[in-house]
Amino acid sequence: MAQDLRGALVGFCNPLLDISAVVGDDLLAEYKLKANDAIMASPEHLPLFQLLIDKYDAKLLPGGSAQNTLRGAQLLLPTGSAVFFGAVGADENAAKLKEAADKANLRTNYMVNKDKPTGRCALLITGHNRSMVANLSAGETYSLEHVRDPENWKDIEAARFYYFPGFFFGVSPETIQAVAEHALDQGKTFTMNLSAPLVPQLFMQLVEKTLPYIDVLFGNESEAIALAEGMKWAPEGAALGVNDVKWIAK
Repeated sequence: MAQDLRGALVGFCNPLLDISAVVGDDLLAEYKLKANDAIMASPEHLPLFQLLIDKYDAKLLPGGSAQNTLRGAQLLLPTGSAVFFGAVGADENAAKLKEAADKANLRTNYMVNKDKPTGRCALLITGHNRSMVANLSAGETYSLEHVRDPENWKDIEAARFYYFPGFFFGVSPETIQAVAEHALDQGKTFTMNLSAPLVPQLFMQLVEKTLPYIDVLFGNESEAIALAEGMKWAPEGAALGVNDVKWIAK
């Protein structure tokens, strides 16, 4: 008999409308961006979003790392298996994100902020590299009160697997802690993605506090190295020192 997976997977992140375009190295240099990186937008980056729309063949895509992850997971799972939490504005971009989620049969539980627009992320493609610049806007206003609402907490209680991107440490670490404690208390699976090297660089204390709750930690080579450096792990016997990703994984 097939397992009942309704609401089994819950994820949180910043829902973003991605603005993706192939650009030249000159544009990266103009905005002081690295070819393969992920950063939060500073005031000097804000004109970049409209520039990509006006002067490049930009594609508008549903984004937010965990939202996309859950959309992909839901396409492989029975209908109603995944639920996504995040904050959006009361605007057209939020409607576009919900429409994309609906097409994938992903149920969204958005907190709507009427005072801020839905967040956006500029994706600058150069060759095989992708530079990401995120302006979270409404996304960064997500609060623990939303998930603690009894109607919303039912989704947490029903789930068996939880997924957070490290970026969410900059939004609502209290939400991460609350869900992590629930997962531990109930013997459920708590997973996290480091997301980018800047996460352990900027939020090391929060990362270290959360590590004991994490059952599965995702990350690429540069993120693993940033974590090892932040934790000040002493890789005795590691062939490549702190850059020995196999040693870090162990």
